[in-house]
Amino acid sequence: MSRLRREVALFAVGGLLGFIVDAGIAQGLVRLGGWSVYTARVVSFLSAASVTWWWNRNHTFAQRDSGQSQGSEWLRWMGLMAVGAVINNGVYVLVFQAFPALRAWPAVAVAAGSVGGSVANFLFARTLLYRAAKTPA
Repeated sequence: MSRLRREVALFAVGGLLGFIVDAGIAQGLVRLGGWSVYTARVVSFLSAASVTWWWNRNHTFAQRDSGQSQGSEWLRWMGLMAVGAVINNGVYVLVFQAFPALRAWPAVAVAAGSVGGSVANFLFARTLLYRAAKTPA
């Protein structure tokens, strides 16, 4: 399997993990905690983005280097993912505008938003953060 295909596959696994965290937290905060769908999404998205950073750093882009400390890398990851988040959250809001009945099921809107932001997130991570191959220590 080519390196690119392997990275895409592992990025998809990380995305699935992120989706589970994102949707689970959003659903739980809305249904069990009575939070608004928008406030819940802030917490769920930040949690999911942190999980995907960890996964992608250690698995998807394990052979690549950001050249930064873990803390700096995490901050840069979050900044780069903000562009994907704009797409992601825009779709999330549009789903509720188009289908108000889905407010009781925010996981559906999370899924739609996740698809919208995934391509941008992969491209930014691979080309702007993890650009260089790791050198042997």
